[in-house]
Amino acid sequence: MTFGEKMRNARKEAGLSQEQLAEKLSVSRSAVAKWENDIGLPDVSNLKAMAQLLNISIDELLNEDDRLSFNEIREPINLNEYEKTGKCRDRKDAACLARYHDADAIYPLIRKKKLNAKEHLLDFVTAFGVSQIADYANDMDGYYLVERENRQLLVRVSDEFLTSSELKTTVDPKKFTIGNNVFSKATYRLI
Repeated sequence: MTFGEKMRNARKEAGLSQEQLAEKLSVSRSAVAKWENDIGLPDVSNLKAMAQLLNISIDELLNEDDRLSFNEIREPINLNEYEKTGKCRDRKDAACLARYHDADAIYPLIRKKKLNAKEHLLDFVTAFGVSQIADYANDMDGYYLVERENRQLLVRVSDEFLTSSELKTTVDPKKFTIGNNVFSKATYRLI
C-alpha cells in the first residue's frame, strides 16, 4: 500500500474530510489531495502533525510495503571479483551465490514495475512495453529470493552493493508483489 493510500484510509478512519485535515494542518485541500494521490510527500513537520491527528505512526505511513521488514543489510561489493560458473548466468548471480552459499534455495527473479493507469495508457497508445523497457533501462540490478532457515530474503545485487531485506510474510517464489514491483521466478535456480 502506498503512502497516499495509507493516508487516505487513516483520514477516513479518523472521520475527517480532506478539507478538515487541510485546515488542521494549515495547508490547502489540494496539498492533501496531492499527498493522497502520491504526488509528493508532506514536509517533516506536517508528517508529524498528520501522524498525531490520524493516530498512526510515521513508520507505518512511510513503509510502502508490509512484506519487508526493517532488517535490511547493505554490503559493498566489487562485481569484478565474481566469475560466472556453474548455474550462474552472470556476475550478479555469482555474487548472490557466494554470499548465500549456505541457503536452502536461491531463486533468480524477474522484476516488472507495476504500472499505474497513466503508464498503462501510455503503453497502449505508443506501443506495448515502452514503459517496461524504460523501467528495465533504469534498473539493471539482479533480484533474488533466498530461502534460508525457514526465512525468506529479497536480495538486490547492483554493480556496487548487495542489499538483503528479510520478508515478514512468506511469498510464493512463482510470483509475488512488493511495493510497485512484481517479481516472478526465472527459469533457473542457483541452489
